[in-house]
Amino acid sequence: MTDTTPSNAPSPHAVQDVFLCHLRRSAEAVTIFLVNGVKLQGTVSSFDRNTILLKRDGHVQLVYKSAISTIMPSTPMPRDMVEGLEEYPAAGDF
Repeated sequence: MTDTTPSNAPSPHAVQDVFLCHLRRSAEAVTIFLVNGVKLQGTVSSFDRNTILLKRDGHVQLVYKSAISTIMPSTPMPRDMVEGLEEYPAAGDF
């Protein structure tokens, strides 16, 4: 099977990587809502393709991205960060 994605196209994970990287670097508190309705709060200490490490009160939770519905920062994202994220094409635009 041939890959039809242009070599200069951003990774489909680029938007979430930029978003999560900002949250990790800023150590900003976040609320994560899971698909089953559970609400988790803490700071993003690390993440990879499938998981996020969420830290709170000295404890760390491994959260699978497939279980996440929404990630909400405690404060608005910086304007330049939001504008930068909007420049990425939609997943279907590759």
